[in-house]
Amino acid sequence: MTEEQGLFPHVDWQRMWEAIVETLYMTAISTVLTFIIGLALGILLFLSAPHQLWANKIVNFLTGALVNIFRSIPFIILVILLIPFTSFIMGSIRGPNAALPALIIGAAPFYARMVLIALREIDKGVIEAARSMGATTGTIIRKVLIPESLPALISGITVTSVALIGYTAMAGIIGAGGLGDLAFIDGFQRSHNDVTFVATVFVLIIVFIFQFIGDTITTKIDKR
Repeated sequence: MTEEQGLFPHVDWQRMWEAIVETLYMTAISTVLTFIIGLALGILLFLSAPHQLWANKIVNFLTGALVNIFRSIPFIILVILLIPFTSFIMGSIRGPNAALPALIIGAAPFYARMVLIALREIDKGVIEAARSMGATTGTIIRKVLIPESLPALISGITVTSVALIGYTAMAGIIGAGGLGDLAFIDGFQRSHNDVTFVATVFVLIIVFIFQFIGDTITTKIDKR
């Protein structure tokens, strides 16, 4: 494009739309899987802690260590470390699907800690009451732990989804696609500042949308 063709002369709007869809795809899939895996890890951490239903020092230590290790690795380094693993299970290290393993492995431990914090806020009396009535562990998880902590769980996954949007942008640097890839390849490397600017604006819009949806759901289910 030439300068006369618009306010953003270097922006290919078809490619920009494709990048938005790729970012939404990566964020949505990784958020759902992060919620499932992070919830499972968080519940395991909570129940395997001392004085809990599945109290087990070894399981609690190993799970906590696993969560802490992957939670502490900077995402861009994690992406690089996982290249062989990603290539093995996905068949490629490029494209939105190739970004999913790193996104999930990077975000699930972070969310697991948020789940643990939410579960610790539950009144112990409620759990003890369920146990005294003969409720199984599965019933306590389904009927007590998750419902009682649901507002905090939704709030936590909202924060995590916003972080994942940022992760998708970083994953774009190694060719994962999405707005990050577009901003880096078509914007930064080619010195097309308008492409970088427009991509950044759309990233912010996506963040605001995810935050708004999460806050709305949290408000509706929080009866306190």
